[in-house]
Amino acid sequence: MDYLSELNPAQRQAVEATEGPVMVIAGAGSGKTRVLTYRIAHLINKGVDAFNILALTFTNKAANEMKERIAQIVGPSEARNIWMGTFHSIFARILRQEAERIGFPRDFTIYDTQDSKNLIKTIIKEYGLDDKIYKPGLVLSRISAAKNNLISVEDYKKSVNLIAEDRQSAKPKLVDIYDTYQRRLMKSSAMDFDDLLFKTNILLAKNPDILVKYQHQFKYILVDEYQDTNFSQYLIVKQLAAAYQNICVVGDDAQSIYAFRGANIQNILNFKKDYPDAKIFKLEQNYRSTKNIVNAANSIIELNKEQIKKEVWTDNEEGNKIEIYKASSDNEEGKIIANIILEQKLSKQLHNYDFAVLYRTNSQSRAIEETLRKKNIPYKIYGGTSFYQRKEIKDLLAYYRLAINPNDEESLKRVINYPARGIGKTTLDKISVAAVNSGKSMWEIIANIRNAGLGLNNGTLNKVSAFADMIKSFNVQVATTEAYELGNQIASTSGILKELYADKTPEGISRYENVQELLNGLKEFSETQKKIDPEKTPVLPDFMQDVALLTDQDNETDEDRDKVTLMTIHASKGLEFPYVFIAGMEENLFPSQMALHSRADLEEERRLFYVAVTRAKKQCYLSYATQRFKWGQQIYCEPSRFIDELNPLYIEHKYPVNRAKQTLGKESETRKSTPITPPKNLKKVSEIKSNPQESAFNLPISVGSLVEHQKFGVGEVLELENGKASINFKNAGKKQLLLKYAKLKLIS
Repeated sequence: MDYLSELNPAQRQAVEATEGPVMVIAGAGSGKTRVLTYRIAHLINKGVDAFNILALTFTNKAANEMKERIAQIVGPSEARNIWMGTFHSIFARILRQEAERIGFPRDFTIYDTQDSKNLIKTIIKEYGLDDKIYKPGLVLSRISAAKNNLISVEDYKKSVNLIAEDRQSAKPKLVDIYDTYQRRLMKSSAMDFDDLLFKTNILLAKNPDILVKYQHQFKYILVDEYQDTNFSQYLIVKQLAAAYQNICVVGDDAQSIYAFRGANIQNILNFKKDYPDAKIFKLEQNYRSTKNIVNAANSIIELNKEQIKKEVWTDNEEGNKIEIYKASSDNEEGKIIANIILEQKLSKQLHNYDFAVLYRTNSQSRAIEETLRKKNIPYKIYGGTSFYQRKEIKDLLAYYRLAINPNDEESLKRVINYPARGIGKTTLDKISVAAVNSGKSMWEIIANIRNAGLGLNNGTLNKVSAFADMIKSFNVQVATTEAYELGNQIASTSGILKELYADKTPEGISRYENVQELLNGLKEFSETQKKIDPEKTPVLPDFMQDVALLTDQDNETDEDRDKVTLMTIHASKGLEFPYVFIAGMEENLFPSQMALHSRADLEEERRLFYVAVTRAKKQCYLSYATQRFKWGQQIYCEPSRFIDELNPLYIEHKYPVNRAKQTLGKESETRKSTPITPPKNLKKVSEIKSNPQESAFNLPISVGSLVEHQKFGVGEVLELENGKASINFKNAGKKQLLLKYAKLKLIS
């Protein structure tokens, strides 16, 4: 098999330069995996023993795919002998062989994150500490960061800065918890995930003979996604490669986006300093995207100061320009995206799986998910959970359901002790048994707990009574209190907001943002309902009915992959799609407000934007909203600076698409002959005191709406400003009208 003939000149040079240190800078879509695969196959074909090759990846999927490709070239037997896998799997294998050198048995247990959290939870309890301050997730995150920077318990105790930071954050006992945690792991013959790297470093540092053994075993070392390595990973690789220096690292500094996980971009930027004789190869031909996408991406990344310069190019077609859409709200942004998907599917005979919607934070998925459901466009959340299936959302919705119907036992069991209020499993079991024996619901027992005769002590009785009183107070307001007001009150009074706000880990912040996003949806629902029927108070049961319909999952099989993909930009790295939407292109959202304090953080956000754009093969769309609900308030947003940074040659500002343009004429004719039923319960125009857009006809006209004018016929609203509307009419062209006198009818 003449595999080398399948490579372009740059790829072939990188594959054939087998001796000495090599760095391959692989631009987006440039065939990085092919180079790694063929390089390993080439080494074996040259006579290198497969047992002497170490290949480190960041995912098992990447390792397995490469092994399969290598097996096709050199045969499955040889491919099996390569030491190839993730950092953690390879070093766990080494530790099992050498564990006794660091005081562990070979059959040590590896704790996953939940095991670690449970152990930390136990230690916090034993110390008598407040787990609302010493949250297990936060403590584990702190310990993990220490280990990834090779800070042992002893080092931690000696660090004036770390101890001062802990005291400042009111967590002076963190170092003691770390100490006890490590002792317990040792006592249980267990290592956590971070220990697999941490202990490997200790093994190699304290046992020179072991280091020499593996230096001579791994004569050729290859590292994928080198820009994503942390300090601990970097040091292990550096030590192992020291004897032969046949090290090949492959990556792209322009796609370094995991600093929050400890990844250090300096590892790839300083490779030449570590290995002055290193050969550097640049893979600059992009096989994935159109010229417009490649050129636009280049115009983004060239603004970063810290980078290895390269000129990415492509022989692919010119393609369409990147289209930029301005929406009046996050909900309208969702509609724009859904309508473009429908239009493109119709005109180009595409599948749902041809489309991906990327966003900066998980909470942005709500508005997009709701619109896709309403338009009957199937979708899947990649690397995450559907918005309404996330735990924190289900917890708050359970409170809402319980407020409406206290007899809902599933909701009751879910939240009676969340947030923790000291009502344990034993108490709940007694209540459950009493309910079964008496033929009553659990709520009926709880609502009269003092007369239930369960033998509970006064402390427990008080806690259960307090919970029951809280639910009763919610229940009496359900029919009369405005939905957002009651929903916000429940989130606050139940303790959910306080619980989530106290967790400052990245996961905790994300959960808090998701709950705020649910409240934003509730606020938007309330305001929309008030506009539709000003005489009626929108209440929580109405909202929950809407949500129940939205969350009614279809029973689709796993084989049914024809779905639009929704994911964060971080999760999209390494993937590609024909059509990509990047939503929420707004200042303080993308780039994140958290990233505006330093050049390094801002450059990472720009690299994240570069990654997002380069996921697209045929077409990339950017969208932003001028208003967005945040923390229950409608805030005004300005377009992201990244939009301004794009070279104008490769972008096109578009008006929102309300529906497929091709069908506009037919729909106009249909509507001319179909009577339009006006909404009920509208006040007279003279009675309404609001902005001109509403007072003209009290209809929620927005950019992208289809309207009908007596003289000009059907048209699409292009702009709304100061009581004026710019409308593109099918038969009369573009007109600017005063809404107050236009007598427009809203079609959709």
